[in-house]
Amino acid sequence: MITGHGIEYFIKRTENYWRAWVNKEKPDFSHLPENVVELYKKSLLILRTNIDSNGAIIAGNDSDIQHFARDAYSYMWPRDGALVAYALDMAGYHGITRNFFDFCLDIISKGKESVGYFLHKYNPNGSLGSSWHPWVSNGEKNLPIQEDGTGLILWALWFHFDKFRDIEFAVRQYENLVIRCGDFLASYRDDETGLPLPSYDLWEEKWGIHTFTASAVYAGLKAAENFSEFFGDIKRSKIYRRAAEDVKTAMDKYLYSKEYKRFLKMIVPDKNGSLEPELTIDASIYAPFYFGVFEPDNERVINTMNAIKAQLWVKTEVGGISRYRGDSYHKVTDNIDGVPGNPWFICTLWLAQWHIAKAKSIEDLKEALPILEWVAARALPSGVLAEQVHPYTNQPLSVSPLTWSHAAFVTTLLEYRHKLDSIDICPSCGRPMHRLAKQA
Repeated sequence: MITGHGIEYFIKRTENYWRAWVNKEKPDFSHLPENVVELYKKSLLILRTNIDSNGAIIAGNDSDIQHFARDAYSYMWPRDGALVAYALDMAGYHGITRNFFDFCLDIISKGKESVGYFLHKYNPNGSLGSSWHPWVSNGEKNLPIQEDGTGLILWALWFHFDKFRDIEFAVRQYENLVIRCGDFLASYRDDETGLPLPSYDLWEEKWGIHTFTASAVYAGLKAAENFSEFFGDIKRSKIYRRAAEDVKTAMDKYLYSKEYKRFLKMIVPDKNGSLEPELTIDASIYAPFYFGVFEPDNERVINTMNAIKAQLWVKTEVGGISRYRGDSYHKVTDNIDGVPGNPWFICTLWLAQWHIAKAKSIEDLKEALPILEWVAARALPSGVLAEQVHPYTNQPLSVSPLTWSHAAFVTTLLEYRHKLDSIDICPSCGRPMHRLAKQA
């Protein structure tokens, strides 16, 4: 075949295919800077290259990290996969994400996972990946899960179905994945507080009851409730709704600190049954608004996001939001007051997502644009976004590319466009004003 057409023919055909692929939806980004739009397209392509043909969404395929961590990021983390699938569904690539959800369905249908939870991470063939989370700690059995991953799979799956409405696909997922995971999330809670039982945090470091995890569990339960209502499973729907309400009430009672006027990173049960607060501020406490527990203009959320910006913004010429104060992963300085940790793209974009979510006017929305430009300015010439940025040099740190970084950028940009379309409306015809201005 190559002999007949020549190698240039196939190079051009491949180029044409991917150009058509990335431009198939043609969202109106005419109001945004060119480098931001270009990074959006490159992010979609990079996300696609990190997805296995069987549906596994890989966190990152940069082998250089092996020199630092003695392992790669070439695994499917349920959380990362769910967030990437959410971004791709927002962008209109539902065929790819169907494979991902089928991949998850296969995992949850066998082994220990059939109880209704996903474990730490998986190889692209669906086998269990390496993990440092123990099944026994201090002589006691514990479930080594990051429960947020299970919740976010349900959350992303409902978004997928609600947008594309493939009933036959949804029935299979509902009967074999949604019910199992929904039942697990509803039952894997403390009887006294109503909060999820302890698990590992999204950073894979600490065991406890986390604001991010509780928010993801709430979102997963609401998704399970929505599926149950759609399929007429009213009894189960009520169970999920009540469990979600209990989690929300408990988050307000136990995970929001009136003293510090923000959500806590986590609380940790001690041997006496007391709940000890973790006071280290962490960017992941943005989650209550993003996963629908509280509105973005709720006083608790406003206080929390203002605290994140004040305490986790890197005070160098580079800027950006760090994960948490005292983050030692790829640490480059002991100047914690100036550099709480290296800036992460995802954490910085979370701030933009809040500005977008709470915006009620064009002026409000403009607060998010500098963050999108900040991210685009720190991408490599190839469009690759790393996990982190050097706080003094702007150089990429850790895995490059990180699919989560690219997914967060895609999601944030689409949220920006959707909000612009919803608040900049012509009172006469009901169409977005910025589109009318373009046609004039």
